[in-house]
Amino acid sequence: MEPTDYIYGIRAVIEAIREGRSIDKLFIKKDLSGDLASELFGLMREHRIVAQRVPAERLNRITRKNHQGVIALLPAIEYTNLGNLVTSLYDEGVLPFIVVLDGITDVRNFGAIARTAECCGVNALVIAERGSVSVGADAIKTSAGALHSIPVCREHSITGAVKFLKDSGFNVVAVSEKANFNYTKGDYAGPTVLVMGAEDTGISPEVMKLCDTRVSIPMFGHIGSLNVSVAAGVMMYEVVRQRLEANLEVI
Repeated sequence: MEPTDYIYGIRAVIEAIREGRSIDKLFIKKDLSGDLASELFGLMREHRIVAQRVPAERLNRITRKNHQGVIALLPAIEYTNLGNLVTSLYDEGVLPFIVVLDGITDVRNFGAIARTAECCGVNALVIAERGSVSVGADAIKTSAGALHSIPVCREHSITGAVKFLKDSGFNVVAVSEKANFNYTKGDYAGPTVLVMGAEDTGISPEVMKLCDTRVSIPMFGHIGSLNVSVAAGVMMYEVVRQRLEANLEVI
């Protein structure tokens, strides 16, 4: 691990949180206590940052320097604020296109989706802070560098993010093999959100309830579903196809 991949020391991590720096993972020694630690815990609650309590040996494997029982791993990119992004897109007169990934944890699938999304002019990918993939070196490599170009919004709640996008005028489309509506019949001419779920669990029920439309990709073989990155690619290019046919700006 390169030194720039993490911050160590209680005070250094406190300052990073106050400055609004993105933190991918926060490791804290199990028995950490004291006034400075209490200040850190207060900031974590304020910013809704969840830490993993680990033994000192786990921290020492990351660095032998004086970490004081606290190490914050940093993402390979700076995440984008979803609210600011949506405001900016509307202000610029862009026809927005956003892809939400609900519960996807496989780095290779994430990287492949990001690569296709960048090629399709997707304005942002949305992932969750917890229980989701994050942007690391492997994801960036799989994306062929696309994750350096496309904004990624990491939200506290995917349900909250989808509700915000729906309230902001987006047509929210759930992609699920359980749906009965052919994906080519969907209307993607306006501000569009595609929601892709994990291959094993699919889209969560809470998110599914918020979606305006549920579509599926027809399957004719013996396997019940496509790889999520392939399904996402099919869907993204359907959005592009419809917009091109309607002479709408793709990006």
